[in-house]
Amino acid sequence: MNALIIFVLLLGLMLTGMPISISLGLTVLTFLFTMTQVPIDTVALKLFTGIEKFEIMAIPFFILAGNFLTHGGVARRMINFASSMVGHWHGGLALAGVLACALFAAVSGSSPATVVAIGSIILPAMVRQGYPKSFGAGVVTTSGALGILIPPSIVMVMYSVTTNTSVGKLFMAGVVPGVLLAFFLGLTTWYLARKHNYPRMAKASWGERWSTFRKSAWGLLLIVIVMGGIYSGSFTPTEAAAMAAVYAFFIAVFVYKDLKIKQVGKVLLDSAAMSAMLLYIITNAILFSFLMTSENIPQAMAEWITGQGLGVISFLLVVNVLLLLAGNVMEPSSIVLIMAPILFPVAMKLGIDPVHFGILIVVNMEVGMCHPPVGLNLYVASGITKMGITELTVAVWPWLLTMLGFLILVTYVPQISLWLPNLIYS
Repeated sequence: MNALIIFVLLLGLMLTGMPISISLGLTVLTFLFTMTQVPIDTVALKLFTGIEKFEIMAIPFFILAGNFLTHGGVARRMINFASSMVGHWHGGLALAGVLACALFAAVSGSSPATVVAIGSIILPAMVRQGYPKSFGAGVVTTSGALGILIPPSIVMVMYSVTTNTSVGKLFMAGVVPGVLLAFFLGLTTWYLARKHNYPRMAKASWGERWSTFRKSAWGLLLIVIVMGGIYSGSFTPTEAAAMAAVYAFFIAVFVYKDLKIKQVGKVLLDSAAMSAMLLYIITNAILFSFLMTSENIPQAMAEWITGQGLGVISFLLVVNVLLLLAGNVMEPSSIVLIMAPILFPVAMKLGIDPVHFGILIVVNMEVGMCHPPVGLNLYVASGITKMGITELTVAVWPWLLTMLGFLILVTYVPQISLWLPNLIYS
């Protein structure tokens, strides 16, 4: 009964148009102060101790690194390198967009940042080459979603904070699914381009490829620093995020010199604003998680599900449906912070690996970012392409179906997620 009251209250507040973070906070406080005897000082203490986690510091650092890279010319050099490698195939520039999104995702940790950085450069170039605008928009909108799957990933850090799962293992677990999804999105792009006979670029010589690689090497080196540092044990994921921010500042300002010193203040302010917004959501979500736990709702749900005789296969199907539905009304951060505390105990009771479960949630979030009404990548792409959301929704369908097929694969073949972390951490 209490669970029903909580969710009706939360849904009612969200339907008024109130931001999800405030809806969460008001739901918790209303329920705690009217229907329980929990002292107010306990709530205040939970509010502060909830975000007193070292891993949370990774979020503002990865946001800062991503903003430095977005403004610092790294994306343009990655696109040039990607074009030299795959531009001569059918739909060459579109394939270069998929590859560039995958590379930029591996240094930014953010899907919207990837869509902005790659899309704002490659979409006008595709239109000039004769591609339909809708085709280019579909490629960039969906490939940009790789930003939260290919490590480092801000959404993975949030899942880690919520469930106490190792961030390092999650980052390693995202590598193989990320590369595999990039391949499938590229395959879909190539098939459509070949079918419609879209333009190809002249084949680059190995000298030209080496030249573009050399120019993009400073940006690509960030992948080695972050993943290599975590893998070797030289630093934690949070320390890797701080290293990434400092390194991104150095290459954007002093190596590529695309970002002027006078612009650094604006980048810092933008990053602080985005970090504050996410930390506010996290704080309220931690309170919501505290309420769920104090009312024994996850435990009761776990007992009910196991009592219904739902096995692992059925449960994972239910989870996917729930998360895809949630993706219709919430953005990824909110979904992870609300749903993970509820679903995670059930998954553990059924013996599902926490790292595999985390990757499954992240892939669901990717799908949610690419369809209306709140698909964040759609709105970002809409701003770049000046296309309407309805038009963009139609444009992304071939790639969205590919992502749904990949979701099924990741859900029921856990070794895709677990092979690399098991190999490294065994």
